[in-house]
Amino acid sequence: MEVGQFAETARCYAPEDLQRFAGLSGHDDDRTVPEPLIAALFSYLLGVELPGPGTNYLKQDMRFLSAAPAGERLTARVEITRLRPDKHLVDLRATCRREDGTLICEGRSLVLAKDVGA
Repeated sequence: MEVGQFAETARCYAPEDLQRFAGLSGHDDDRTVPEPLIAALFSYLLGVELPGPGTNYLKQDMRFLSAAPAGERLTARVEITRLRPDKHLVDLRATCRREDGTLICEGRSLVLAKDVGA
């Protein structure tokens, strides 16, 4: 791992996805993607891509800046901003954008990772 390294994933939530989510959560708006589904994109990236398996969340801060319309491709990205190998800590910046580049969400994550490196 190194500062500046990043991982991205993209997802398009159809109205049917949001209806299924509503069945579990009670969220009844099938026109916009609920914040927990956007946050799940970051969880996926941190746990599977960067830093990857064995990663544990310690702290997360997110600000939602605009709505995410259903049916539009969303791109979530995490980027390493600081490594603390002595404590196995990784600081990351997280962003999610719409197809047109509009920033939907931004935040920071602090995770405990297995192989932080030196």
